[in-house]
Amino acid sequence: MAKIFSLKIYFVLRILFAVIFLYSGISKLFSPADFALVISGYGILPDAIIPLAAIAIPVVEILVAAGLCFDIKGSLTLYSLMIIVFMAVLFHGISMGLDVDCGCFGPEDPEGKAFHSLKEALLRDGAIFAGCLYLYAVRAVRGIRPVAVWRMLARIKS
Repeated sequence: MAKIFSLKIYFVLRILFAVIFLYSGISKLFSPADFALVISGYGILPDAIIPLAAIAIPVVEILVAAGLCFDIKGSLTLYSLMIIVFMAVLFHGISMGLDVDCGCFGPEDPEGKAFHSLKEALLRDGAIFAGCLYLYAVRAVRGIRPVAVWRMLARIKS
């Protein structure tokens, strides 16, 4: 049982997910106007808040990535919720028959240009979400308690 709920796998998966969001967030921040166009292609948000979303989404991705690296309380929950929202947006795009870049890794995403498939992005996000569920299971079995932000800051100060 211990091999299935390995602390090494827990660590590697957390860092992998952090790297995914870090890369994704940074690449979107390099050209927020282009990312705003990707967002508008889904037709979900009002035009007035799209520029704000084009900045806020990548900033939150970067912050969540940092939280996952240090196993900060709430970061896995935010990561999981963001993946669920991304999956809902992708499902919306698929059901509407949209032929748009998923926007997952920014507007210059080579994967998006090569495959241009919302279904593949949805499957990838589904696998990531399954990984999040695994991380929760490891926490439950191993009794892992993520660090509260205020405790982390107290450690830094001392």
